[in-house]
Amino acid sequence: MFTPNLVDALDGSDALTKRRRAAADRAAAVGMPSFTEEVWRYTPIDDLDADRYAFGTPGGSAGPEGLVAGVDDDAAAVIRVTNGAIVDVSVQADGISVMTLDDGAEDLIGIVAPEGPDVFGDWNLALSAAPVAIRIEPGAVIAAPVVVHVHTDADGLAWFPRLVVVAGRTSQATVIEHHTGGDAPALICPLTELSLGDGAHLGHLTVQELGDAAWQLVNHCSDVGRDANLRIGHVAMGGAYARARIGTDMTGRGGHSEIDAVYFGRGTSTLDFRTFQTHVAPHTTSDLLFKGAVDDHARVVYTGLIRIEADAFHVVAEQTNRNLKLSPYAWAESVPNLEIENNDVQCSHASSTGPVDADQRFYLESRGVPTDVAEALVVRGFFDEVLNALPSQQISASVRRRIDELVSTAVMETA
Repeated sequence: MFTPNLVDALDGSDALTKRRRAAADRAAAVGMPSFTEEVWRYTPIDDLDADRYAFGTPGGSAGPEGLVAGVDDDAAAVIRVTNGAIVDVSVQADGISVMTLDDGAEDLIGIVAPEGPDVFGDWNLALSAAPVAIRIEPGAVIAAPVVVHVHTDADGLAWFPRLVVVAGRTSQATVIEHHTGGDAPALICPLTELSLGDGAHLGHLTVQELGDAAWQLVNHCSDVGRDANLRIGHVAMGGAYARARIGTDMTGRGGHSEIDAVYFGRGTSTLDFRTFQTHVAPHTTSDLLFKGAVDDHARVVYTGLIRIEADAFHVVAEQTNRNLKLSPYAWAESVPNLEIENNDVQCSHASSTGPVDADQRFYLESRGVPTDVAEALVVRGFFDEVLNALPSQQISASVRRRIDELVSTAVMETA
């Protein structure tokens, strides 16, 4: 079990150690969550046995390229973090600074999330042994992506990756965060902070390809400044239980965010998404689109909240979640919510869950397309809208090919 005394073995200044201990004390006082709590409803969180995992930072070699194959070749920077240790940092472009605890990352930790959004966020602050901070200089235009590889293959390891991205005023950049894992059981609790200065344009894409025995509990926190533009993409393809809590705070007038996700659940996996679009400033906009499919006995949970604060007028916010069930044994739950404190806004939310549309399949069948091919075409077309919106078209193409393979397998098994 995680305990506050683990903090004593970690590097950092006295100030950081004090913050770590405060976070660990908060987390220990709260304890592990339960599915009886609303924010953990519909999840298998009670099955998490923290005692089976040991906290450590053994390091190791880089993980597989997977869905980001070839992206490193022209990257502006590549950072590799394996089993709790930074194993490689390479910066190829001007206008980017990559910092660790030895050279300034400590000053940026908590710039968006000074306390954890939940107990795992607090444990991350307490026990993140190798945080990475990326600073995009004001006015810098970084055409190539910055790639952060996070790999876990140590048996029974618990660790807490932390990434901070600070996009300076009017800068432009894309950061790709790639999570991979082996077959061994592991508990990974990442926390990502994105801070956008006024007029900044930042794309952030998370690609999750964990092994079938891994548990991942992600906290993703963003602060969008005046006239800034944030594009978040999330791809989830693995894990026994993979949860992503994605929060965007629209704090600057004229800011805009797009949050898109594509996911495919198989076997007995559970994919869990909790999103929070919080509009603090007026004249802000946000648009969320999550699309996924579940096959076999897999489960997916989506709960979203659009919150409009009292002073946030002239806000436009949208939230859409669509789920496809490819198996009668698969299960999906979708719960969109609105909390509106200002009546001068335009907000909408929508969700749907069901099997492949029979009318679309019949349309193709009536034109001579075999049933199995027709069903596969409908599923592939279902994902196009969200795949086209991801911040990296190269990775979108890779994900599209992976989905084609998964859909073909699913259709063959049901034929």
